[in-house]
Amino acid sequence: MSESEPDTTAAGRSYVESSIIMATVRVVSPFVFTYGLFVMFHGADSAGGGFQGGVIVATVMLMLGIAFGIDPLREWVGESVLVGIVTGGVAAFLAMAVGTVALGGAFLDYPALGIHHASKYGIEAVELFIGVIVAGTITGLFVAIDAGKDENSGGDDDQ
Repeated sequence: MSESEPDTTAAGRSYVESSIIMATVRVVSPFVFTYGLFVMFHGADSAGGGFQGGVIVATVMLMLGIAFGIDPLREWVGESVLVGIVTGGVAAFLAMAVGTVALGGAFLDYPALGIHHASKYGIEAVELFIGVIVAGTITGLFVAIDAGKDENSGGDDDQ
């Protein structure tokens, strides 16, 4: 099969491989992922935060899905893994929040943790947990939207 011929997937959808897009995504993805983490961790001190960083990290998954196909992405990062990632992020956030209450502080009262620079590390941890939740949710929505496509829905694919 040549590079310009569509590769029909199992669901009947066409996917056109592009070596230029695939190579570009391979090169750009690590930098975008690193920038997303940077935005997550610097949200307490400057512009950014968990939500913005999570969206940037999720774009890496979207780029991989566009470049290599959504079906391989779905096989690599299954729905159960995405649910586990989001659940883990929520559980970690709640553990941090309720843990401060259990230690005698208020909700997300980081000094109750009793560690040096507790506020700094606590905020960064919470921003990371929020970023994980957002990235997992957006990636899950991307995969779910593709899974919900129906060939007989009367879209452009039927023409």
